[in-house]
Amino acid sequence: MLAAGLLVGFNWPARRAMPLTFIITVMIALIAWEMPLNRVIASALQGLILTGSILWIIFGAILLLNTLKHSGAITTIRRGFSDISPDRRVQVIIVAWLFGCFIEGASGFGTPAAIIAPLLVALGFPALAAVMAGMMVQSTPVSFGAAGTPIVVGVTGGLDKTSISGQLIAAGSVWEDFYRLITCEVAIIHAIAGILMPLLMCMMLTRFFGRNRSWSEGLAITPFAIFSGLAFVIPYALAGIFLGPEFPSIVGALIGLAIVVPAARAGFLAPKQHWDFPAARDWPAEWIGNVEIQPENLTAKSTVTIMSAWLPYALLAALLMLSRINIEVKAFLSHHLTLNWTDILNEKDISGSIQFLYLSGSIMMFVVLATFFLHRMQFSALKAAATESSRTLLGAGFVLIFTVPMVRILINSGVNLADLPAMPQVMAQWIASSMGGIYPFFAPSVGALGAFIAGSNTVSNLMMAQFQFDTAQLIGVSSALLVSVQAVGAAAGNMIAIHNVVAASAIVGLLGYEGSIIRMTIIPTLYYLITVGIITLIAIHAIGITDPLL
Repeated sequence: MLAAGLLVGFNWPARRAMPLTFIITVMIALIAWEMPLNRVIASALQGLILTGSILWIIFGAILLLNTLKHSGAITTIRRGFSDISPDRRVQVIIVAWLFGCFIEGASGFGTPAAIIAPLLVALGFPALAAVMAGMMVQSTPVSFGAAGTPIVVGVTGGLDKTSISGQLIAAGSVWEDFYRLITCEVAIIHAIAGILMPLLMCMMLTRFFGRNRSWSEGLAITPFAIFSGLAFVIPYALAGIFLGPEFPSIVGALIGLAIVVPAARAGFLAPKQHWDFPAARDWPAEWIGNVEIQPENLTAKSTVTIMSAWLPYALLAALLMLSRINIEVKAFLSHHLTLNWTDILNEKDISGSIQFLYLSGSIMMFVVLATFFLHRMQFSALKAAATESSRTLLGAGFVLIFTVPMVRILINSGVNLADLPAMPQVMAQWIASSMGGIYPFFAPSVGALGAFIAGSNTVSNLMMAQFQFDTAQLIGVSSALLVSVQAVGAAAGNMIAIHNVVAASAIVGLLGYEGSIIRMTIIPTLYYLITVGIITLIAIHAIGITDPLL
């Protein structure tokens, strides 16, 4: 909460807020929770290992953007989108929402913002608008991101499967049915809330980055935006119900792109009056990052064809999907060129690893190498791209070496001499006890709180799923439903997760404006949590989903 207050309330840059928050977290852990000093240090080291993985992804994303800039591909891509539609609202739906949902489904772990934000910048979006849109993608597709990891790993690992299986068998059911029910409910709830996300994205774009600062200019694209939302969420929900947790985001995005792109090219349901940003020379300083690619710098002729320009992104998407879905490829990448640290400083349950080949950063770097040959680049151009990317990486590294270790201390605080639960669980329990009978409305917010702290839907589910199950049992409502809205709320919490914001900001050279980004993305986060909370109450009180084991 301190970090949120400093970033949002006092508008501190993350480079000032996060070191102070880290120090105070350490003090609380040592004094109030009575965590052993050895465990605090081990947790911080675990965080630094995770930071290494995040920085590897960030560097790959920055390097890919700069390589495409120097090859001339960005010029071609931008013109290609103008051919589909010059309307920035249409562009943000196709690039940020649909393409971003595909990247989330295939890769997850913050990768969409890392890819979408720089691509939007390259298309002529202000850096701040690009990060905002990239963070808003961290919502509907996230629960089924990385081929369903938040459900497959987060929910399964966060529940006491042995104990719950015993209860289910006694009630005439089995774990597989309970797990399938959770997956279906997550898909359906997300689909309902996600219909309006493309429209909200457009409204945010016109309100905060338009000449007139108008919500209504975003509302003008309502028919096309809802059409695009439905094109994604219908196949997404059906995949969740019939195929399982690995495929909804991937299937929804691919079908959505196949439907929406031709429709946009034909002008179907799109407004006749196109919307654009003010002239770049009139942009406020806070809109612009230090790797900004101004539209007027993209007017030079490019020898790269439209197919060649998009080929690196197509290759990236294919490799990400292959590496996450194909069992043999995933196993090879996960177990080669991997550094493992087990029981750091002899702390039994604190470990870390860096899977260099499996991380999306390495896949992006492979695509960079392929682009060098495909686009027949000069070595000097590739060297310039690498130099620019390295400079941008330094700012992100400083902030993340405080942010991620702080998160790991919070998560690992459950082992202490004060006999207290972990800090995130204490916060969740306080919310539950304060809310009483209306707790189901706030259950998604508990998931969001976990994601805000940890920056991960998967980790939030690991921390909070059993708490949600136990709370449902105590208040006499469906445990599957509360575990489901935990996963949905945790997805929404990714839109304001601090280290996700820092990582996305770093890629477009926008460090120092994290508070501004969170103040914007809190709007769609609140929309999501309120919508899901209302759906939960309707499910319990109107539909009657109250069986504690259903």
